Amino acid sequence: MPLILFNKPFQVLCQFSAHPEHDTLANYLDIPDIYPAGRLDADSEGLMLLTDDGQLQHEISHPKRKQPKVYLVQVDGVPDRDTLERLRNPLDLGDFVTQRSEVKHVAEPEWLWPRNPPIRVRKSQPTSWLTIKISEGKNRQVRRMTAAVDLPTLRLVRIAIGPFSLQTDPLMPGEWKEVEASELSR
Repeated sequence: MPLILFNKPFQVLCQFSAHPEHDTLANYLDIPDIYPAGRLDADSEGLMLLTDDGQLQHEISHPKRKQPKVYLVQVDGVPDRDTLERLRNPLDLGDFVTQRSEVKHVAEPEWLWPRNPPIRVRKSQPTSWLTIKISEGKNRQVRRMTAAVDLPTLRLVRIAIGPFSLQTDPLMPGEWKEVEASELSR
């Protein structure tokens, strides 16, 4: 039962069926009968896990067994201490309230690849980088969290799922590698 780590490029859809306007996982992974254990929006990049084992897929993505996920987020603006604290605490997003999260203001990592196309730059508006660690992963949750504190997301890269990290398991966009499923419990 392979467990595949895949670095999903920007604007790639998390499906294997063809799409008229976007690349899909099939453009990068020619492995029969694998399926994503969780998704990333087309406008998000980064780490995905895929497997051919339905039980493992369920265990990875089941709400009670959610693997913690870490996102590197470029936001429009500079957060102050109060804004970071608001992001860390449960945040009411209208249809649900988030769980606590770990949020850090960080420098842009040297290992991060450039996005294609690049993020728009406005000289009058600074940007910042955050890491946000969550374990729930509702639809567009990180983007909604940063918007709720007036720091719109410009770029979103999932850099870790459970024990797997693009820092320690470096993959460029579109690259993948097979790992042992037993590594999930390390």
